Amino acid sequence: INKDIWDRVKLLMQGTSLSKQERECKLYDEFDKFSYVKGETLHQYYLRFAQLINDMNIIQMTMQPVQVNTKFLNSLLLEWGKFVTDVKLFRDLHTSNYDQLYAYLEQQEVHANEICLLRERFPDLLALVANFHQQPSHFNNYHS
Repeated sequence: INKDIWDRVKLLMQGTSLSKQERECKLYDEFDKFSYVKGETLHQYYLRFAQLINDMNIIQMTMQPVQVNTKFLNSLLLEWGKFVTDVKLFRDLHTSNYDQLYAYLEQQEVHANEICLLRERFPDLLALVANFHQQPSHFNNYHS
């Protein structure tokens, strides 16, 4: 009887192990295929990515920070290319985390939007430059 019970316990444990393996495979696949969805904001993109990484952490999947950070950056649209290049040049992808990278990109997005608004307001490039130097100092801290 004890052997029968033990065999059933082992069978149940094996089933749990297989479902964890299946979950890991599914999450690795989701991670591999993760990409920007047309029309979503940077914030929505970040939330989806954070949820995926959280799901991976719940079942104790481990990935190197550089893998996670590289995936986060490389899955953005090409229009983010300049900012992604800046991040890769000035941030250590081995020690940073994607939360920090998101905060940096979000800050750059605000600056880029400010510049677009200025360009709309001052279509003449000389007027834009003249006004740009008269703006508060936070406009001049583009790479802060």
